[in-house]
Amino acid sequence: MPHETSKSPHSEQPAEHHAAPPHRRIVLDDRHHVTTHGLRTYFWHDIYHIALTAKWPVFFGVVALLFLVLNLGFALLFQMGQHAIANQAPAGLLGAFFFSVETLATVGYGDMHPATLYGHAIATGEIFVGMSGIALTTGMIFARFSRPRARILFANNAVVRPIDGRLTLMVRAANARQNVIVEAKARMRVIRSETTPEGFFSRKVHDLPLIRDQHPAFLLSWSLMHVIDENSPLHGETLESLEASNAELMLMVEGLDETTMQPMQARRSWPPESILYGHRYVDLLSVQNGETHIDYAKFNEVVPL
Repeated sequence: MPHETSKSPHSEQPAEHHAAPPHRRIVLDDRHHVTTHGLRTYFWHDIYHIALTAKWPVFFGVVALLFLVLNLGFALLFQMGQHAIANQAPAGLLGAFFFSVETLATVGYGDMHPATLYGHAIATGEIFVGMSGIALTTGMIFARFSRPRARILFANNAVVRPIDGRLTLMVRAANARQNVIVEAKARMRVIRSETTPEGFFSRKVHDLPLIRDQHPAFLLSWSLMHVIDENSPLHGETLESLEASNAELMLMVEGLDETTMQPMQARRSWPPESILYGHRYVDLLSVQNGETHIDYAKFNEVVPL
């Protein structure tokens, strides 16, 4: 009907205002990407987080670029004054740049020095900027180095197999650093899409209780197991049903690193196709000449029952 297809001038205005809404693509993992819209973010709102999460080459590259830009800016300011730098060598912008580097770094060799009130004023401002910049850069580098990083390995596949007569979901983890993680704790969850009878769609998180969710001294390997019984959120689930609900198995391990005495955590998720029914992990332990050996080359190997 004409009433359904007609457009008023008011209905066209939002399209003009929101023709290019801000968006950001977030990579959750190799399979899941989310694009957010309508949230305006500026890098200066969270510089500290960006500085901590940037890669080392990018971090040092940005610091070097800021160092060159600041020195070039102050060199131009020195050049604007009349003979602001005594014993300037070489003459011109290059000499002013070298003097700016000495001033910003608070080195002060003594050959070149401010010769006028204008030069002293610019040098005072540059020394303040230099001391603040050195303090901030040093703090950032220390914060990046001091961040705890866990080296916990997770098997590429989760397996479902009977243990003690009960169907059990098992995930293998290992401490690649091979130091002690004190009072390690593990939490396993399944996230899947569900629709209520009223038609409400949501991604629900279900806890999967583990047979043993704590390890007093996580040093080598750890097999985390969840019994799939009548009370389990995975009861009656199959590979097809998990794929249909876009399910995802998630495991988080956290504890206190005995070496640095800092808390650390690691997490891993598995899509339905990475959950193998009727399989088991290849044994890592073997005894040779009375000595126990652990072969981590077999860490990801699984075989059918």
